[in-house]
Amino acid sequence: MFYAMIGEDSPGSLDKRMAARPAHLARLQALSDEGRLLIAGPMPAIDSPDPGPAGFAGSLVVAEFSSQTEAEAWLAADPYVRDAVFARTSVRPFKKVLP
Repeated sequence: MFYAMIGEDSPGSLDKRMAARPAHLARLQALSDEGRLLIAGPMPAIDSPDPGPAGFAGSLVVAEFSSQTEAEAWLAADPYVRDAVFARTSVRPFKKVLP
């Protein structure tokens, strides 16, 4: 089943985000290589594809896992969680309808 994982950035965490980004992207690439990643990306803090110093409000990852517990464990081990980029996270089942 797919799970939507949302992380909300901590205030002032842009430098931490950028430092942890390569390791975060490597984990997402592994999910993609396994054919389990549906979509992933950051949510800019302002209405712009390049928010500059405004940074990001958080991130969304939708990926396939065998259970919600497995999805939660994957997210808990992510560098953005480990390095306090995210202030809050949530994991919810996701049912893909379109496209």
